[in-house]
Parts: sequence; C-alpha cells; structure tokens
Amino acid sequence: MQFLGIDTSNYTTSAALYDTSTNVILQKKKLLPVKDGEKGLRQSDAVFHHTVQLPQVVSDLAQDFSGTVDAFGVSVFPRRAEGSYMPCFLVGQSVAQSLSSVQRRPLHTFSHQEGHIAAALYSTGKLSLLQEKFIAFHISGGTTEALLVTPNSDHILSCERIACSLDLKAGQLIDRVGVMLGMKFPCGAELEKLAEKSTSQYRLKPTMKHLDCCLSGLENQCRKLFENGECPENVAHYCMCGVLAALVGMTDGLLEKYGNLPIVFSGGVASNAMLKSELSARYGAYFAAPAFSADNAAGIAVLTALSEKGITL
Repeated sequence: MQFLGIDTSNYTTSAALYDTSTNVILQKKKLLPVKDGEKGLRQSDAVFHHTVQLPQVVSDLAQDFSGTVDAFGVSVFPRRAEGSYMPCFLVGQSVAQSLSSVQRRPLHTFSHQEGHIAAALYSTGKLSLLQEKFIAFHISGGTTEALLVTPNSDHILSCERIACSLDLKAGQLIDRVGVMLGMKFPCGAELEKLAEKSTSQYRLKPTMKHLDCCLSGLENQCRKLFENGECPENVAHYCMCGVLAALVGMTDGLLEKYGNLPIVFSGGVASNAMLKSELSARYGAYFAAPAFSADNAAGIAVLTALSEKGITL
C-alpha cells in the first residue's frame, strides 16, 4: 500500500510517498526562498510561495511512483496544542483535502511536530518506540523543546512538553549568527561547515532555569566575539558549543527526573554532525538521518500508514 504525506512548514514545501511493501519513502521538497540578509519569512510570503511550489513538488513526486495512493496525510498545525496555528499549513491542508476528495481516499491530519518525530524514528529503524514511552527533542528554527512521548490510540502518539528554550530557539540562534557572518538564510549547513574549520576548544556552561534553557545570551556572546575580531570559524564553533551545552543541560535534568528513557532528536538543527556525535556518545540518543532531519513530509506519510486499520510496521 502507498501513502502520501504533505507538509508546508515555514521553511520547506514537501511531499512524500511511503510504500509499506518495500518500507521505502520517496520524497520531494523545496526550500522557501528568502532574500539575502533576511532572517525568515512573513506568513503571507510563506503562503504565497507554498501555493506556487506545492503543485510542482507533488508533480515531481508523482513521476517517481506508479499505482494508487491508499490514503493521504497532511500537517495542519505546528504542534497538537490549543492555539497552535500558522497560516502556511493551510496550503498543504487544502491540497490534501482536494486530492482526498477526488480520489475518494481517507485523509489523516497531524501536527508538523509529530511528523518530525515519526521521520526520525523511521530513519533510525526505531518505529517500535511508538509503542512505549520516550523523550523526543525537536530542535529547529521555530522550536527547541523536549517532549515526553507516549502511545495514543487516536493519533498514534501524544506529546507533552517537559522542557524548552525560554527565549531564542536553537535554529534562530544559528541563523542569526550565520546572517551576522554573511551567510544566506537558513544558515545551519553553512555554519556547520565553517565551525568544523575551528581548532579552538570551548567548554561553556549553559544558562538553565530548572529543566529549561536560555539561548539569547549566546547570541550576544557570539556578536561580541565577532565585533572584537574573532575569526568567523571560531564564532561559528562557539555558537554550536553553546547549543550543545544547553542540550546537555536539558538532557541531564530530564533523565534525572524521568528515568533512563530512550532519547530521539529531530528537527533541522539535529542534522548537525557535532551535535549528533557528542549526544549519541553521551546518551546513546537516536538521530534522524540528515534527509529526514529538516522539515519534510516523510513522517506524515508514515503516520498516515499507521493510522489506517490493518497496517502494522
């Protein structure tokens, strides 16, 4: 059976097809265009670009598979919580509803965050964790939080936020530092390459309030380093060391409070190789493969399959 997922986040237009007979996911995605020097998009611009890009992304995906789609899935809000809403998800929802109606196939709705978690579990071969309790970090430009994930009979998984950044999100910090260094938004991949050139060693103490972290001070520290003439690679490395310190502080506190639960990292920032190496070694944590870390529809396609009766993975 084949299941089509759609996700129209504030960063990426994406569609994915999950084939349960082969356990293979085909995906197509396209970043939303951001002008040089800018640090993001207004929602009105995101809606416009998704409206232009989504038909082509779906068309490109359709060329790579044959047969029928058995059910459709789409992300309709950032997280499954009261008041969680972003207009950009309306584009994907409208297209998915139209396809579902014309094809007379079921439509399942999820949160963008649930899709990230499912994509990470699929890419690490750990979908079985959906049957137990675990801690999931979602680290991106819009979110830096830890979730207590438990099985849910209605929508596969339930997510309870148990820790977060109280100010800047990790992706925001990385993008702001990257733009300061002259990079094009989003800056994660370019900042990572630059940081790898640094030979400096930094041991930073995170700013914590109980289980939550604060990242705005790191932006100020990076700016001060840059203005004082520190080389760009060291500024980039300092930034990533600060993010790592915050995640370690959060994880240590969470494991102490909730016990030795499995830990899963998802979101665009989780594709950073240094974070993956350090946190995997320290906690045995599971990380989404790079292709499934940044915003994508793959997890939505997997959750759609799991929502259909008789489908087990």
